[in-house]
Amino acid sequence: MQLRLASEDLLERYGLNAAPVDDEAVKRSIAALLQAIGEDPSRQGLVDTPRRVAKAYRELVSGYTTDPVEVLNNAVFDIEYDDMVIVSNIEVYSLCEHHLLPFVGHAHVAYMPRHKVVGLSKIPRIVDMFARRLQVQERLTRQIAEFMVEVLDPKGVAVVMTARHMCSMIRGVMKHDSNMTTSAMLGDFRHKQATRNEFLMHIQRSKAE
Repeated sequence: MQLRLASEDLLERYGLNAAPVDDEAVKRSIAALLQAIGEDPSRQGLVDTPRRVAKAYRELVSGYTTDPVEVLNNAVFDIEYDDMVIVSNIEVYSLCEHHLLPFVGHAHVAYMPRHKVVGLSKIPRIVDMFARRLQVQERLTRQIAEFMVEVLDPKGVAVVMTARHMCSMIRGVMKHDSNMTTSAMLGDFRHKQATRNEFLMHIQRSKAE
């Protein structure tokens, strides 16, 4: 498993082999941006802003350089269990690739094991691995589901994500209360309506609690 997760093919397919953030280039770019919008990068309130932004972006886009071997940390186990496993209400923070503005929400992830299960804390870490980069919500949802298939070879995976996008809340249409929901249904969740309905019922129940 570790050899496969560390393979160049997998790292390239899931965009995990990027170079680290170039702090100095970010600082120069932010200083130029501040000047371009009519600000004075040397004034007291902004003089340290380029450094702060560079530091923030190292965290915000850390998903590009996350090591999937460290994310899973040998927490994939062989076990005889074939009922649905669900992790609900996983907080999601990401950046819209069109405007570099945040979108925030929650993801619900489920899978039907075949022979393997993964440690509970690893599923939110997988979500973060793909959320901490420039994204669109549709691709983010799909990447989480496909990576779960890669790791566990389950009978099926389902991911539903609901998020609020700052790019439509504070600019453009300015619709403050609008949410976007995306889903990825693979394997049994796509082909078996009863399985899909059970998952959706669990989601509704978790929202009501």
